[in-house]
Amino acid sequence: MSDIIFWILASGAIISALLMVTRKSAVPSALMLVVTFCFLAALYLTLNAQFLAVVQVTVYAGAIMVLVVFVIMLLNIRNEKYSLTANWKTMIGVLCVAGILAQIVAMFIMASDKLPNQMNAKALELGTVESVGMKLYTSYAFPFEMASIILIAAAVGAIVLAKKKLT
Repeated sequence: MSDIIFWILASGAIISALLMVTRKSAVPSALMLVVTFCFLAALYLTLNAQFLAVVQVTVYAGAIMVLVVFVIMLLNIRNEKYSLTANWKTMIGVLCVAGILAQIVAMFIMASDKLPNQMNAKALELGTVESVGMKLYTSYAFPFEMASIILIAAAVGAIVLAKKKLT
C-alpha cells in the first residue's frame, strides 16, 4: 500500500511541477508551485518525517510563496507571447533533458537490487518533531539561541532603518 501512495504522490508532484513550468502566466505558475510543495510535504509524511513536512508547508508553501506572489504583483508582469521554434537552442535543451532522463532511468535499473526493502527502525524515529526538538534543545541549544539573537538583532535593525526613512 505504501508503494501505491508513494507513486500517486510522486506522480502528482511531477505533474504539478510540469504544469508550473509550462504556465504562461506567473500567478498560476506560483500556485502550481504551492501544489508541488504540498505533494512534497505529503511525501515527507510517508517517510515519517513530520517535522520536515510541517516546515515544507509553513516555510515554503506559506512564507516563500507569499513573497513570490507579492513580487509578481509588485512587478506587474504582463503576459508575453511565447513561441517554441525548432532552432538549435531548443534542440540542445531537448537533448539535455533526454540525456538526464536516460541517466535517471539507468540509475534506477542499476540500483534496484541494492535498495533496502524496508526502513531501519531507528530511521522511523529520527524525523519526528519530538526527536528534532530534543536534539535542538539539548545538543544544539547554544547555536539555536545564537541564531535567535542574530534574527532578533536583524529585525530590530530593519525596524530602525525603516523608521529613519519615514521621518
